[in-house]
Amino acid sequence: MAVPAARRGSPQPTSADVRAQLERIARSNRTDFEKRVWAALCRIPAGRVTTYGLLARYLGSSPRAVGNALRRNPFAPEVPCHRVVATGMTLGGFKGKWPRGGEGITLDEKRSLLAGEGIQFDDRGRVASCPWSGWS
Repeated sequence: MAVPAARRGSPQPTSADVRAQLERIARSNRTDFEKRVWAALCRIPAGRVTTYGLLARYLGSSPRAVGNALRRNPFAPEVPCHRVVATGMTLGGFKGKWPRGGEGITLDEKRSLLAGEGIQFDDRGRVASCPWSGWS
C-alpha cells in the first residue's frame, strides 16, 4: 500500500525542520518522558532505523515504555516513530495512531515509509542494515 505524499516524512529533514519539530514537542502538553522519546526520534537520520531496546537504553528506560510513547506520538510521520524497529530488525507490532478517524498506521505503511527513505529489506522482511545508535 502506497503512502500518500502528504503523509510521508521528509526524506532528509533540514536542521530548521528538526528545530521546528523540537519546538512543537516542547510546547505540547505531553509527559516529560514522551517529549524525551520524541525528541530522540528527531535525531535518527532518514534512511536509518534504531531498535526499541537501543532507544530505551539511551533514555534509561524500558522498550515497552518507549513503545507506549511512540504509540502516542501525535506528530508522526514528521517525528519519525516509523524509524524504530524490533531488536530482530523486524517491523514489530507497529500500530501507531495518526489523525485519520482513529485508525492506526499499518505495517505495510511503515514499510512503505522506510522504503521511501531508502531502507532495504531482506527476503524475510527484516531491515537489512545495522541499527543506528548515534545519540552520544
